[in-house]
Amino acid sequence: MQPNETNPTEQASLRFKYLDLVMVAFTVILILSNFASSAKIINWGVSIGKIPLAFDAGTVFFPFAYIFGDILTEVYGYSRARRVIWIGFAALLFTFLMFWLIRVLPGETYWLETVGQEAFDSVLGGISFGGIVLASVVGYLIGSFSNSIIMAVMKRLSHGKHLWMRTIGSTLVGEFLDSAIFIAIASLTGVFPWDLFWSLTLTNYIFKVAIEMLSTPLTYLVTNRLKKAEGIDVYSDLTDLNPLSF
Repeated sequence: MQPNETNPTEQASLRFKYLDLVMVAFTVILILSNFASSAKIINWGVSIGKIPLAFDAGTVFFPFAYIFGDILTEVYGYSRARRVIWIGFAALLFTFLMFWLIRVLPGETYWLETVGQEAFDSVLGGISFGGIVLASVVGYLIGSFSNSIIMAVMKRLSHGKHLWMRTIGSTLVGEFLDSAIFIAIASLTGVFPWDLFWSLTLTNYIFKVAIEMLSTPLTYLVTNRLKKAEGIDVYSDLTDLNPLSF
């Protein structure tokens, strides 16, 4: 029998071996992507028409957060994935708060002379205040919840078949919303110049979706092994898709 999130007795009795490891991997990748986003913009030197394929360095990390998000929803169900998304959100806020504190604390004299506050602000200042924080949080929440909800709904509708359709379909929507919202807010607040908006958005989207597609065999392998190891294959309760619950 496949466990269903509507059965509280069965749910309470489950003890998972690997859920905490997947949650940690998801959260670490999420935080690292924000460090990278504020540190560097990468340019491949190629273009689509007149749009150069440049992207913030966080794009290298972030697709893997979506892959782990897919695995969470597919194996453990939407309610547990929702909890992990909110834990990731709390970890992001803590990271932003601590780097804001580090930024405003007075620097040691030798460090100020050899490195300097301006160097810190130009590389790590972005994750301590302003537009990149707002862009990261809003884009992450909307994109992650869209991805997870679509995964849960499609699993019910497809009766658990065609995992590749769910992972790619949810990514097409979730990554588009995340990329467009993140770049738009970051551009509105002056983090990125507006003339890079389409370049960053298009490149982010293409790169993230491509990573998801290429990782499909790995996603199949991991989900199948986790389902076997945990002894579950959860079909989410579609009456409980409220993202505000914890």
